[in-house]
Amino acid sequence: MRIALVSDIHGNLPALEAVVADIRRRGADQIVCLGDNVSGPLLPRETAHYLMASGWTVLAGNHERQVLEVETRGGGASDRYAHAQLTASEFDWMKSLQPHVQPSPGIFLCHGTPRSDCEHFLESPRGGTLVVASHAEITGRLGDVSAALVACGHSHVPRSVRLPTGQLLVNPGSVGLQAYTDDHPAFYAMEQGSPDARYAIVESTPAGWVSSHHAVPYDHGSMAQLAKLRNRPEWENALLRGYVE
Repeated sequence: MRIALVSDIHGNLPALEAVVADIRRRGADQIVCLGDNVSGPLLPRETAHYLMASGWTVLAGNHERQVLEVETRGGGASDRYAHAQLTASEFDWMKSLQPHVQPSPGIFLCHGTPRSDCEHFLESPRGGTLVVASHAEITGRLGDVSAALVACGHSHVPRSVRLPTGQLLVNPGSVGLQAYTDDHPAFYAMEQGSPDARYAIVESTPAGWVSSHHAVPYDHGSMAQLAKLRNRPEWENALLRGYVE
């Protein structure tokens, strides 16, 4: 079985379309989307419609929750913009999504960690950046999940970790946004240093699950221009170069 993992699209439909074309070229039995699908200043409604018609397993990320909570709890500029562009049908679809699912005993899918949609799984913020989490941190976040394959998103950092148990933990990185800053649980910057869209393919083999990570070029300049028109210079920089500044 070959599964393509995509995550953290953030309304960047051209990046998603380029990734899907690359997946079709390489081959996969199914595509799974791990959340944070529409929030951002780009194309939230169009991205929602693409995913609604995809037939994929699609998860909710923390930003799906935050977009749905805009009217009651406010939210950041990206969540507010997405909320303003969406209609009842997209909201109903978003409400149907789950932050984690276990489609089979051997596979566990989540956006953040099994216990939280806004916790990094394989990284921890230290010294203003995201670093590889310690073994104790990762296993603590994993809890009692015993699936051989665990997939997560949220951090936008492509990474695969093999635990001593043989379990493979995979973050495919972000389709749509290659740099950002955050202040939860402490301030940090995440920078990929490249505008390419990211995804991963995992494959079941006689030796266990294996993973490969892929970076795909797309027309990132048009999305950077759109971010500029929306008065989001930090997104413009991230989309153009994969750096915060």
